[in-house]
This record gives sequence, structure tokens and C-alpha cells, in this order.
Amino acid sequence: MSDYPTPNSQYPITLPDGAKYAGTVFLAAATDHPRLEVGDYTYASAFDPPEDWAARLAPYLFDFSPERLIIGKFCQIADGVKIITASANHRYDGISSYPFAIFGGGAREGRPSMPEPGQDTIIGHDVWIGQGAMILPGAQVGDGVIIGAGAVVRGVVPPYTIVSGNPAQVTRVRFDAQTVKRLQAVAWWDWSIDRILAHEAQICGGDVAALERAARRGTAL
Repeated sequence: MSDYPTPNSQYPITLPDGAKYAGTVFLAAATDHPRLEVGDYTYASAFDPPEDWAARLAPYLFDFSPERLIIGKFCQIADGVKIITASANHRYDGISSYPFAIFGGGAREGRPSMPEPGQDTIIGHDVWIGQGAMILPGAQVGDGVIIGAGAVVRGVVPPYTIVSGNPAQVTRVRFDAQTVKRLQAVAWWDWSIDRILAHEAQICGGDVAALERAARRGTAL
């Protein structure tokens, strides 16, 4: 499948006139951020493409942030998505949430107005994040999740569920628990791209047994 873009292609969509479409990028190729980890073939889209895709997607993820943002392979991130990582947090367990330390008055480290370091935010493989959705600090989004447009997501989102709303709630389970285990055991996202494309019908179809048969064959194409 020589015409398929490699995961290090920044602009993977070619327009009919041969030009590269700037509004969709493979995120790993378009970003270089020490606290951001992105899997192969995960893409992000924007109608007004930014110069800094990491800052657009995760504006509070700084080079010095203690937390990480980890995004799996083959995720699909629509325009307007924001991932709010833990460095956006304020301390809110006391009387005031005001972050005095960031404006001076001494070193920031150990200051009583600064919160403790927060959790990593983790998004699994093959997750579709709809237009304008927001992922809150420390969210753990499972494989195969679909996040509705405008949803505000926090906490743990089970794999292969559909969530929507504010706060986001599970609106539908895509597969039963046993089938989810079978799909995660197949882990098609770890296959070579040629093998994935050869089994596109099984991956995008609804026959889990057929996908398992393809996995057992283990054909190196």
C-alpha cells in the first residue's frame, strides 16, 4: 500500500490538485513537546490550522509541567477539541483558590497557594473525540471510546463506550464486556499498516469473530 501516508507525514491528506491539506495533521509528526506522547496515525483537524498544534490542543501542558498527556494510536480529534491537563488546576481544598505563587513573592516550589502535581491524562487507541469536546485533567479514556461533540469528560471512561453531555455520561455501550476483552486482545492498532489495510473490512465491520480470525492468521503482508 505504497500510496498510504507514513505515520511521520505531517500532512497526510493530498488534495485533488496535489497540494497538501493543512487542516489535518498526524499529530505525532506535527508536534514536538516533551510532555506529550502520541501514537502513530492519530490525527487532529482544525478549520484554522495553528502553528503550534500542541498548544492548540492542550494549552496548559507546559514544557515544565509535571504531568503528561498520552494519546494512543489511530485516534481522531475533531476541530475545537481542548484537553485541559493538570497544570491548569488551582488549589481548591482551602479558603482561596488564588494562585499567588505564579506572580512572584518567592519561589513557586512548595508554596501554599500551589496545588500538588496532578495525574497524567491518558487517551487510549482508536478514540474518536467530537467537535468542541473538552477533556478535563487526569481523565482516563479507554480504547474505542466515542466522545460526542461538546462533551465535557472527566474521570475514567470505560473502553468501547459512547459518552456525551456535560458532565459526560455513558449513553451507550458499544460492545458487551466479554467482547471488549476480545477486541483489546486483538489490538489491531499494533499491526503493520499494510496488514491493517488488508483487513480494513474486518476492522471497520461488526463481525468480531472475523477480526479474531484475521488476527490468528497473523499474515505479514
